[in-house]
Amino acid sequence: MGVQRRYRRGALLIQEGELGDTIYIVQQGRLRAFLGDDQGKELTLGIYGPLEYVGEMSLDGGPRSANVEAVEASVCSVVSRATLLAYIAEHPEFALELMGRLIRRARLATESARSVALIDVYGRLVRLLTQLAGEPDANGERVLQERMTHQTMAQHLACSREMVSRLLRDLETGGYIAVRERWIWLLKPLPARW
Repeated sequence: MGVQRRYRRGALLIQEGELGDTIYIVQQGRLRAFLGDDQGKELTLGIYGPLEYVGEMSLDGGPRSANVEAVEASVCSVVSRATLLAYIAEHPEFALELMGRLIRRARLATESARSVALIDVYGRLVRLLTQLAGEPDANGERVLQERMTHQTMAQHLACSREMVSRLLRDLETGGYIAVRERWIWLLKPLPARW
């Protein structure tokens, strides 16, 4: 029902503060929603892949609440507010699905705010590494399911790249993690405190 559009890696689909009345349904690739300031600091709000959507927060007529960029070459179906409302009129159960996703995103935003306000950077790093780690192998080691640069981690944790580098270096020195061919491995449970 939308217009299919292709975006190159790094393309900005949505800019915070602009008015908009469309949502973007990801068909291929991945999008990143983030906040940024004038000094270039960024906070990643989420990464969205196929069959997920972004841009729904401005369907109330208000300004866009975040920036969205293509993390990799992506294809999206761009659906207007009018088309979406017509679809909801024909399929009211979809409104419940949309509300459910909005509620989940609001809960994630609350949890993110709680983490930034109440959990130190090390605690947030442990949570991120644990969430990204796959199942243990025969040796009990777990590899992260995604390659992340120190800068990308810093954007998820609302801290500096230097802080992430220092924490990871200390964990590697302590034998808790290893970096193998640019993949981070969790070798044993991470300590509760840094």
